[in-house]
Amino acid sequence: MLGVTVLCVGRLKEEYLREACAEYAKRLGAFCRFQVLELEEERLPQSPSDAQISRCLEAEGRRLLEKIPQGAFAAALCIEGKELDSPGLARVLEETPLRGKSQMVFVIGSSWGLDDEVKRRADLRLSMSRMTFPHQLARVMLLEQIYRGFQISTGGKYHK
Repeated sequence: MLGVTVLCVGRLKEEYLREACAEYAKRLGAFCRFQVLELEEERLPQSPSDAQISRCLEAEGRRLLEKIPQGAFAAALCIEGKELDSPGLARVLEETPLRGKSQMVFVIGSSWGLDDEVKRRADLRLSMSRMTFPHQLARVMLLEQIYRGFQISTGGKYHK
């Protein structure tokens, strides 16, 4: 069974977002070995400089890279990434094991984004949309789309 990890910087603050993620995590258990790994955000002042943000992203990036297993398929969520429709994500989920990968890691950075080293490590740079969404909502949206992708792949009715 494929292992799917959502590796993210920061914790969900709102209870309703945590509940939504818990529901999708429960549903995903039927399709994969699923887990969410949260890393602490680096602390920044109220109005950080570009240099402070860069140092923050580098530090978070090093910690993220340490958590991506060797040989895993990594998808970095970033605004410059490729936009996929739901069937496209389903194909990625289907093809990953066919490429000899038993583990997928979706990486969500902080609200400042991801370090370039993490993006370079990624097998796929993925954008959720050209629209802007609250950072914490991205995790819920990603879990829903992963679940939808598995439903599409298995012929489930959820995605209709």
